[in-house]
Amino acid sequence: MFFGLREREARSKPEVPSGGKPRLKRKKKETTVNKASLKTAPIGVFDSGVGGLTVVREIVRQLPDENIVYFGDTARVPYGSKSKNTIIRFSEQIIRFLRTKQVKAIVIACNTASALALDAVRHEFDVPIMGVVIPGARAAVEATRRKKVGVVGTDATVRSGVYTRVIQGMNPQIEVTEKACPLFVPLVEEGFKEHVVTKEIIEHYLKSMRDGDIDAMILGCTHYPLIRSKIREYMGDGITIVNPAYETAMDLKILLEKRELANDRSGMHSHYEFYVSDAAEKFRCFANTVMPFDVPETNVVNIEEY
Repeated sequence: MFFGLREREARSKPEVPSGGKPRLKRKKKETTVNKASLKTAPIGVFDSGVGGLTVVREIVRQLPDENIVYFGDTARVPYGSKSKNTIIRFSEQIIRFLRTKQVKAIVIACNTASALALDAVRHEFDVPIMGVVIPGARAAVEATRRKKVGVVGTDATVRSGVYTRVIQGMNPQIEVTEKACPLFVPLVEEGFKEHVVTKEIIEHYLKSMRDGDIDAMILGCTHYPLIRSKIREYMGDGITIVNPAYETAMDLKILLEKRELANDRSGMHSHYEFYVSDAAEKFRCFANTVMPFDVPETNVVNIEEY
């Protein structure tokens, strides 16, 4: 008993270096999370370019109280033709940048990055990260009656087979047909949404799906919702067109509420920031055609520094 008492007394005494004054032990600084500040922290969203704005648009609509920081990797677009390792590296750099903005959650708005990098970055960073593949896949599983689902996306997304794996993981009886439609992205970005060439390319890519027996189709690229009306017109009313952007916004809402991270300061003016790796003015002009508000400023970031 006395040994224990003396031991405790000895531990409480300051250390005395030889020939010096007592050196007091410093307590480790305790870090406390201010929940109120965390709730008002922004959501980080990133994409290979401008397509992720369709996800931001849905988040703004479904979660109007949330603040958002968006990054579009316009210098290195497209991601669809790049390797898995490259896409993981790009995603890591962007997430490191978004962390400097104190984001409370991150949405990978790019289907290609969601397919190839999501698992890797989830293990690397201590912030909630979600992609667009699972929400879109689940909506298609719920929508199909004939158990026939079509997926249109970039070359990399289709090559990865991620939608087939996720959908069949939810329901092994569903047959999935995936089709790469790489020209849809430049058509959208160059402002050809209403041009006759867009109708011709839609027919070129989707004729086999329309002639098949799918009854649900996933727009597996964030650019594709911008030509959704044209795709629906060609495919007909018998097919449910799934927009993963909307489904992702709804899943994000559930995630924030579950983790008590939702911004409950309703009525406050939400703040939106936009960053790109190149061509800021071109991005801003395009963003103004997508977003339900004018984007006043877009800043360029040297993403290779992160």
